Formats: sequence, structure tokens, C-alpha cells
Amino acid sequence: MIAGRSGPETGPAGGPARHLPVMLREVVSSLKPKDGGKYIDATFGAGGHSRELLAAANCKVLGFDRDPRTVAQSSLLVSGYGGRLTVVEANFSEMLEIAPRHGFDQVDGILFDFGVSSMQLDEAARGFSFRFDGPLDMRMSARGLSAADIVNQYDERTLARIISALGEEKKAKFVARAIVEARKEKEIATTGELAGIVREAIFSKPGDIDPATRTFQALRIYVNDELGEIAKGLLAAEQLLKAGGVLAAISFHSLEDRLVKTFITSRSQAPAISRHTPETKAAPSSFKAAQRKALVASEKEVKMNPRARSAKLRIAERTDAPARNDDPLEVLLAKTPSLYRETR
Repeated sequence: MIAGRSGPETGPAGGPARHLPVMLREVVSSLKPKDGGKYIDATFGAGGHSRELLAAANCKVLGFDRDPRTVAQSSLLVSGYGGRLTVVEANFSEMLEIAPRHGFDQVDGILFDFGVSSMQLDEAARGFSFRFDGPLDMRMSARGLSAADIVNQYDERTLARIISALGEEKKAKFVARAIVEARKEKEIATTGELAGIVREAIFSKPGDIDPATRTFQALRIYVNDELGEIAKGLLAAEQLLKAGGVLAAISFHSLEDRLVKTFITSRSQAPAISRHTPETKAAPSSFKAAQRKALVASEKEVKMNPRARSAKLRIAERTDAPARNDDPLEVLLAKTPSLYRETR
């Protein structure tokens, strides 16, 4: 799915409707906000989850968002909480360095709500969605290579790898070839142009998801290094959470969820001891998984907010064991070596 984090939906008159943060009840129930507690909303967005945490207890929340416009728009909300809410412009992968500066060196809970926000999806100029024709950008922070740079500069083989690995597109080679052929005529500059190229390259039947969905997902993940960011964010959370602190992570597609599951599983189980070094003592588990399977949105919520239909929430509780330093993305790559390494 290219849809991601919750945000304002469109109202019947075309204006913004009530903000609908995904799985709000489940998130608050899992984080159990308490008076005096400190919580990090690693993907602040429109602030829906943060507002509910602040309403549930006399606690403090530190929000992270890499989108400068989102942070600028949060100023009015911040001012209404009398110092209990702080929002910073930064990637959540930087929280281990930044959070202590704001007094959040040991926290009671951390929430991740991965993916692109509805606000970004609904703004044509950001270039995240093919529902609106706009510049082919996709950068969450407005820095670095854009999606247009990728599709116009990368060779066919690399494009195919990106689209296959990060979009899980079975016909990635056909898409990459079509992109390279199209750009010989003219630069691919808009979301509409790219979507049209992909649709011509992939046959689809009525009722199928739009053929451009997986290609757009792949480019967005690549442009923003989303899997690398998630891995760094999870490692930072392991360092910042105090014993008994709760990690809650909402994913919207299989690659995100697989990475979160890999992290929680690896941290909830003692590492295997090599038979060649039996004297090595196994490191204790740094997390305890709260449930075997991910939680999903209720039917009622999906009817109210269709963007919740692909959401999966995984929860884990921090133990008092020391944090580990093995990268969850590297663990995932070891299991699926063709997934990501070849595209960077």
C-alpha cells in the first residue's frame, strides 16, 4: 500500500474533516500513559496520537517529524499544552541524540506510525500519490534525490531491483524497461506521467489494485531510505526505553511489518550460542513481545477510516536487560539477501 500514516480525511464539502489517527484506542491502551510519564511520538504527523496521550494523563510528549511543514503547523498545538508537548524537526533515527536534549533520556513509551502521512498523500505538489498529477518528488524532508532523479538517471537494472525489492512488484523488469524507453523521448517529470508508463507496462483486470501502486511504493521507500530509518529508530528506542517501557509500532505494508517483527522477535529471544564457542553466555532478552500476532484495526474503524485497513500494530515491553547493537535490518537481510542491499 502506498497509503500510510493517519491524517485529515476529506470532508463532504471538500475541506479537511476530523483527524483520524489509526488504531488510536489500541495505541493508548498499549502505552498506558501515566501522570509524570514521558512518551515519544516518533512520527508526529497531525498529532492525533500525541493529543490522546496528553489527554489520558498529566504526561509529556516529544514528537519527531522530518517534514518541516508539519513541524511548522504544529506550533499552535504545542502552545496549547503548557510545555507538555514538544515537536522537533528531525528523522526519528536521530532520537537517541536529540531526545536527551529535551529531557527524554529514559522514557515510558515510544510510538512509531510508519509510512507517508495522509497530509503528504493529499498534497499533489509532494508527488507521493498518483491520485493527483503533480511533480514527481516523494521526499518527506525536501532534501536529497527526488523520485524524478531516480527514474530519469538510474539504469534499467537498478530500477528493476528497486521496484522488485521495495515494491514487491513481480513485473519490475517490464516496468523498468518501460521507464527507460519513455525517458528517451522526454524527461519523466510528473506523477501522472510515471503512472501512465507503469499502467501501459503492466496488464491489469478490473478490480485489481492500480498497477502503479507498487512502483510508487518502491520509489517512496527508496527516496526516503524508509527501511534504514526504521531500523535505526528501533535501535534508538531500545536505548531510550526504561525497564517496563512500551514500544508500539504501526506498519502499513509487509516490508515495514517484517522489519518490526524481526526486531521484536530477535530481542525477545536469547541469541543462539555457537557450538564452537559454548562458553559464550547468551545475552538476555531486551524486549518481551506483548502478543504473538500483530493487532489490526477493527471493522468499525476501517469503515470510518479506510486507510486503517492495512495497519498492523506490534507491541513489546522493555526488560531491564542491556540494549543490543545488532542491526535488525542486517538480520532481515541475512534472511532475505535480495531484499534491500542491492538497491543502495
